Amino acid sequence: MNKQIYKNNFSVSYHDIGSKNKPTVVLIHGFLETSEIWDGFRELLAKKFRVISVDLPGHGKSELYSEPFSMCKYAESVKFIIDFEKISSVFLIGHSMGGYVAMAFAEKYMNKLSALSLFHSVPYNDTDEKKAKRNEMLEKIAKGYKNELITNHFHSVYYEANIGKFKKEIQDGIYNAMQMTDENIKASILTMRDRNDRAEILKRLRVPFLYIIGKKDNFIPFSTLDEIAMPEKSSVLVLENTGHMGMTEEGKKSVEFIIDFYENFMNVKL
Repeated sequence: MNKQIYKNNFSVSYHDIGSKNKPTVVLIHGFLETSEIWDGFRELLAKKFRVISVDLPGHGKSELYSEPFSMCKYAESVKFIIDFEKISSVFLIGHSMGGYVAMAFAEKYMNKLSALSLFHSVPYNDTDEKKAKRNEMLEKIAKGYKNELITNHFHSVYYEANIGKFKKEIQDGIYNAMQMTDENIKASILTMRDRNDRAEILKRLRVPFLYIIGKKDNFIPFSTLDEIAMPEKSSVLVLENTGHMGMTEEGKKSVEFIIDFYENFMNVKL
């Protein structure tokens, strides 16, 4: 079911599926994505969870808030939904940029978390090199190369061997991203570039943590596994044949692992 709420003079859109009697998973999409990126994946998850997938501000059907842009404001939009639905705690799963939002949420609203997962994401801020690449992206948008930026992005997020297999998903992603205004895309880029480092927040996390990484990811090097200081209660899923889109490239395996992770750490049978 698609829903929309209004808070602080802008609207937030989200998709809500599954029984309200089940534990709640909240899915946060990444850069240039919408909640539709979770299609199929959320249907599988909804067999065991209530699943809410969010359109972040400026994405999908959600409006962009006024400046200044920040991950904390993105996190606030997720909190709006949780409060509106009167949910006491959620298992938050953030994909790529959505992982940055999830970390900002963990920093501000730890008491609202039952568990946390970074899905092809990292807890720390951009390096100088990465910030330079963000600036290059801003320049491309300013020069009218939005279409080229979007097309290249959705081909690079998949493992090269999977591009033919997921041709429709790539085209759908490109189509949805093309609906974004230049302003909305620039806001996302600025928010990513200027975000705070939250590695220490992750290290001190009090709830179970799941880290999902693709072995063929063009954005998150596999060596990241050796760099991140995981919290005490944590688990890792390595997707062998996946780039940056595990919810699509190895969706069934990811869902099965997520269910097992939750049951094991929360000591429940879903």
